[in-house]
Amino acid sequence: MAEDEHGGELRTAHSSDRPTNVGTAILPHDGFEDPGVEPHRHRITDAQPERAKATERVLIILFFVSIAASIFAIVAYFAWPIDRNDITSVRANNLWLGLGIALAMLSIGIGVASWTKYLMADHHVIEARHTTRGKPATRARAVEIFATANEESGFGRRTLLRNSAIAALVALPLPGIVTLRDLYNGNNPDPVSELSHTMWAAGTRLVRDPSGTPVKASDVTIGSVFHIVPEGLLELEHGMLEAKAKAVVLLMRLPQEQLKELPERKSWSYDGIVAYSKVCTHVGCPVALYEQQTHHLLCPCHQSQFDVTEHCKVIFGPAARPLPQLPIAVDKDGYLIAQGDFSEPVGPSFWERRNDYNA
Repeated sequence: MAEDEHGGELRTAHSSDRPTNVGTAILPHDGFEDPGVEPHRHRITDAQPERAKATERVLIILFFVSIAASIFAIVAYFAWPIDRNDITSVRANNLWLGLGIALAMLSIGIGVASWTKYLMADHHVIEARHTTRGKPATRARAVEIFATANEESGFGRRTLLRNSAIAALVALPLPGIVTLRDLYNGNNPDPVSELSHTMWAAGTRLVRDPSGTPVKASDVTIGSVFHIVPEGLLELEHGMLEAKAKAVVLLMRLPQEQLKELPERKSWSYDGIVAYSKVCTHVGCPVALYEQQTHHLLCPCHQSQFDVTEHCKVIFGPAARPLPQLPIAVDKDGYLIAQGDFSEPVGPSFWERRNDYNA
């Protein structure tokens, strides 16, 4: 028998030294004891069948609550519609639709997790893995294991619990299907055609938002930036928010020599003054930050950056195309006016990609 450096006895384990109980074992050759697993503690649902039945009833209720919440979300989508002229209507629609979907997901999540925790068989299983296809007897054993698992989980035996869970899973995606499908029904206009036209027209003055003050070319200094909308838009009673969201532009002035304009677009600016759509071509967020030194526009949502000196081409981020440019000029009184509408659709590029796919 060997001794360690402190005089203690070192013992080499042999297979004959293994204890007979499953909880602990001495591993051969390494001298370390396997701590095993803790003694299995039975759940109250294992010891008391009536508690298991009560738990099953609670889970069934949860699954039916999930079904009801999914149906409520669909009803809420139509019961609290979004009024295109009233931005506050979006809050009610999002609130009740979101609460319905959230409750449906929460109920089904708690139900499934509780089913596995309190009702399915609770014991440790150790199974050897084979790297090659098993023999017919092995495959037959696998089928037997699946049958045993079905029996232990109660999936085949607890029919009401199983069916309510399946129904909740089927109902869960319905609110999303209804809301997304409603975007493409005949009552809604095609997004590409809607985004291809704004209130900008030849001769329309550029005015500041929200004051409505017309802008003279002399008002725009190098390094300044103005939030601009078409003249007359602020007086609209209906559809103002939607029209404004499409037509809003940013107006800036750069040193003329720093503009790298394409020959066909040289007439779109005036003495270094340029105007570009404020709607990001990624997902439609407002491009709100302007770096005076670099002449870059930044979208704060996903960090797309556009270079104003080169027709707002994308220099960073997920945006797929440059910001649309608004051709501008000056009228006889020195006020900045639009030469016409944008030459391309404003807003997210995925509308155009979807149109290409359909073509």
